[in-house]
Amino acid sequence: MTELISILKALSDDTRYNLVNLLLKHDFCVGALATRLNISESAVSQHLKILRDAGIVRGDKRGYYTHYYVDREILKQAAGQLLKLSKVIPLVNKCHQDCTSNNTHCSKKMVSDNES
Repeated sequence: MTELISILKALSDDTRYNLVNLLLKHDFCVGALATRLNISESAVSQHLKILRDAGIVRGDKRGYYTHYYVDREILKQAAGQLLKLSKVIPLVNKCHQDCTSNNTHCSKKMVSDNES
C-alpha cells in the first residue's frame, strides 16, 4: 500500500507525468528529456530522483550517459491495486439520510448488505 501511495504522489506532478509518458515511448538521457520537456537538466534530475525513489524509473549507464526507462511492471502492479480498490463493495449506511437531514453525528453502526 505504501508503494502505491508513493507511486501516485510521484505521478501527481504534471512534469513527472509527462516525463514518464516520454520514457514509456523511448529511453532518454537527462539532456534529451530536458530538451523535450523544455526545462533545465537539473529540474529533470530532481524529477527523476523522485520517480526513481518511487520505483517507477530506472537508469542504465551507456557510455558517458545514463539512459532512463520506466519499469512497466511497477505501473502494472499499481494499476492492479487501483482496479482492486475500485471493486470494493460499499457498506450500506442506514442512518445516512437521518444524519444529513438532522445535522447530527451518526452513531449507528454501518451494516453491509449481508447483514440487512
